[in-house]
Amino acid sequence: MPMLTQPALAAGTLRELEQPRLTGMRPWHEGDAPAVRRAFAGPEIQRWHVLRIDDDDEALGWIAQWPRRWADEEAASWAVVDEQDRALGQIGLRGIDLAEAKAHLSYWLLPEARGRGLAVRAVGVLTEWCFTTLKLHRLTIDHSTQNEQSCRVATAAGFPVEGVLRGSMLHADGWHDAHIHGRLAVD
Repeated sequence: MPMLTQPALAAGTLRELEQPRLTGMRPWHEGDAPAVRRAFAGPEIQRWHVLRIDDDDEALGWIAQWPRRWADEEAASWAVVDEQDRALGQIGLRGIDLAEAKAHLSYWLLPEARGRGLAVRAVGVLTEWCFTTLKLHRLTIDHSTQNEQSCRVATAAGFPVEGVLRGSMLHADGWHDAHIHGRLAVD
């Protein structure tokens, strides 16, 4: 069937780029496995995510998926790092849709990294890269309406709430309504 529009970005747009190191973030490597395992063992991460990582092999598997997902142009993830290059958290793109030039942002931080503005800064850096280098048109952040910390990060990073998606997220304690935050390249 013929399309009425041309894809906003061509297939291969992401794959042709090497995943960059950005200010305060870099691609994951095997040495980050202990931080990943610790993060996914934490009650706050488990409260808002559907994954649990129980051992180093699972943490290494989680890290190993990212180069393939970058090459498949479906998702990307960076370690949020400190001045010594230690992983303190994650920021990433999910649901990358090049044809419509859009993606979802996700993020989490280890407990000791929270409350210092690192997530807001990482969202800002990745947003700038997505709009100026990758040439995405739209980015969204969604989170449980009960996740007030994530809402504060999204809002502080310039992503206003656009609405509520009723019963759209399944967490360990059941279905949650979600805020949807959005931002356009022209904002």
